[in-house]
Amino acid sequence: MVRGELTIITNMCMVHDEGMILVQDRLDPNWPGITFPCGHVETKESFVDSIIREVFEETGLTISNLKLCGIKQWTQKEGKYRYVVLFYKTNSFIGELKSSVEGKVFWINRKDIDNYVLAKGFKSMLEVFENDNLSENYYWYESNEWHCQNK
Repeated sequence: MVRGELTIITNMCMVHDEGMILVQDRLDPNWPGITFPCGHVETKESFVDSIIREVFEETGLTISNLKLCGIKQWTQKEGKYRYVVLFYKTNSFIGELKSSVEGKVFWINRKDIDNYVLAKGFKSMLEVFENDNLSENYYWYESNEWHCQNK
């Protein structure tokens, strides 16, 4: 028996350096605000290669020594597809920081994160990036509303 469902696979990376984190102020009207660089995994592309590519395209930095540190997932309200975001983090990078059409990128002190307008749900995702006891940021739709739990 074959079991499967339509799945969209994406990625997100926390680039950090001695208390500083690299953030992006996204311009996408569907999901604006401060978050980490992120994007889609292309057909036949490895997960690691996809996040290296996305971070380079959005920040100008070449990252290495990536650690898979969690996932975010949800099933679309009507159940048509599952959306999976692979969370990576690294403090290894080279290059010159530059913004892209996705949004402005810049370094902030991690302790100042609450001084920014965050993308919806980013705060709960950040907890998974930073807590080694968590590995999943899970959303589900029930009783006409979205619910979230970190596991």
